[in-house]
Amino acid sequence: ESRWPYLFGVIIVPSLVQVMILPFLPESPRYLLLEKHNTSKAEKAFQTFLGKDDVSHEVEEVLAESRVQRNTKLVSVLQLLKTRSVRWQVITVVVTMGCYQLCGLNAV
Repeated sequence: ESRWPYLFGVIIVPSLVQVMILPFLPESPRYLLLEKHNTSKAEKAFQTFLGKDDVSHEVEEVLAESRVQRNTKLVSVLQLLKTRSVRWQVITVVVTMGCYQLCGLNAV
């Protein structure tokens, strides 16, 4: 019982390892390309991850996916319930998750 503080203190070890390694890891190519708009750093990160020199196809693929996502229309839960094609799927998921929360399985 007197050693519990040491057990909780062991968590410091992985945290320190992560802090020491993190500066040497490359940033996410998607983040660099889509958020920072830095194509050269994104290409460099892709090259690091994939290990090949020509990454223009991957850059174009990420940009195309971004364009598709921007054109995607977001809908609310109410709109989902009004749509007949997905109404039963939404109701099934909501009832299942509600039962999961109420049955006490998380406590077990």
